[in-house]
Amino acid sequence: MRRTSRSSLGVVLAAALATVVSLPAAAAPVGGSLTSTSPAPVQDFLRDELADLDLTEQTTVLVHGTDLAAADNAVRVAGLTETMSFDRIGVVVARGTAAEIAAARAVPGVTYLEGNQPIELSQTTSNTATRGDEAYRTLTGADGSALSGAGVSVGVIDSGVDPTHPYLTEEDGTSVVVSNQKVLCDPFEAACEVLEVPNSVDTDTLAVGGHGTHVAGIVAGRPTTLSDGKEIHGAAPGAKLVSLSTGAALVIIGADAALNWVLENHEAPCGEGVPAAECPPIKVTNNSYGPSGGGDFDPQSATVKLQRALAAEGVATVWANGNDGGDGSESFSNPPGQDPTGGVISVASYNDLETGTRDGEVSDFSSRGKAGDRSTYPDISAPGDTITSSCRIYLTICSTGLDPQEGGDFNTISGTSMAAPHIAGIVAQLFQADPTATPGQVEDAIKSTAYKYSFGAPYESAPLGSTSYDKGYGLVDVVAAAEALAP
Repeated sequence: MRRTSRSSLGVVLAAALATVVSLPAAAAPVGGSLTSTSPAPVQDFLRDELADLDLTEQTTVLVHGTDLAAADNAVRVAGLTETMSFDRIGVVVARGTAAEIAAARAVPGVTYLEGNQPIELSQTTSNTATRGDEAYRTLTGADGSALSGAGVSVGVIDSGVDPTHPYLTEEDGTSVVVSNQKVLCDPFEAACEVLEVPNSVDTDTLAVGGHGTHVAGIVAGRPTTLSDGKEIHGAAPGAKLVSLSTGAALVIIGADAALNWVLENHEAPCGEGVPAAECPPIKVTNNSYGPSGGGDFDPQSATVKLQRALAAEGVATVWANGNDGGDGSESFSNPPGQDPTGGVISVASYNDLETGTRDGEVSDFSSRGKAGDRSTYPDISAPGDTITSSCRIYLTICSTGLDPQEGGDFNTISGTSMAAPHIAGIVAQLFQADPTATPGQVEDAIKSTAYKYSFGAPYESAPLGSTSYDKGYGLVDVVAAAEALAP
């Protein structure tokens, strides 16, 4: 990602998640030449935003091109001001007026224009119901060690992380967070860069968040015994974490900047020369955020282009399906999670009723897809109801927990934000089981072996068995998935 000079950097998160529409044909800009007879389509969110701008007011736009040179040219010809770019997917981010943006869409080589839509976080890891604890204690990976996610790093794109939290600390005192990155954006939320910060820096407290530390513990919390005698651990207690802190205020540029960083750095997230034994490659990212109310899947968005590029390079992407409930009459599913690309996994929240049962319920808040439209269904269910994990009671999200423990260092929170990192950790376990597997093969193993709990909507015939609009293929079964994937 190229960077341009800027000042007064702030912290935000952004994601472009909306539908494709067409605006009226654009007028030619002064000094430019427009020969396109079919102007590029425009994202629905951006179209509405442009309608509300006055003549001189500027906004942020993502200009998609057939390649990077085409997007660059359109920005230059239309008179927009470039702020950053996602080079690998041919997208340039720029600022400009409605007239300049309209001009850019008419330049040959432009394929799509996208806005900077706001998003929000989707807020006792239950490893019993999923048989995750059983897999950890009884199965081994290809390396012969316990199936703990060892040898895999998980990229957590969230509010931040406290690398010094005891749940995220090895026995020797080192942090499981091997790379600590901070996404910094300018006040216009138009230019963002990802900067490395020391592993001792608590980016979650800097963001006044709490969400990211809770999510990180669900992924890779180390085995811990609480003062009441309860033993807990994350889904992948041997995996490493790469934190990409976007702050607690969310909008698309920041989130996409984080995904783009993973695309450019997943093979060596700690830099060239750092051995994989110390800092393993990123094989999966966790994304517990999205627009309120769901929305239509947008295959032309930068988010989708980035996750498809990641899947092609062996990195899975896990999405919280959202907390908007529903009854199947319409889809509330998180848009990028609806991507049919193998290795893009959307997660519904399962409630094990705090007993470890495999025959519990779909959480009432868990977003449902539209009955009859399988493309909108979540892929899989995982525990997301009353989940105990790392927290700091003085942070915003952690203060909402229902059961603070250990002086507020642990708390119990619910949401599909808690279900998604469970699957991200399980994906790490499965990549340890078969390091040669593709993201699509890992997803297929998870879906084809899921446990068919009966609560809610009936299952319907699907390519890998049966699925439903509220719970997907069912409850993840780690033992069965690992056995199905084993070479």
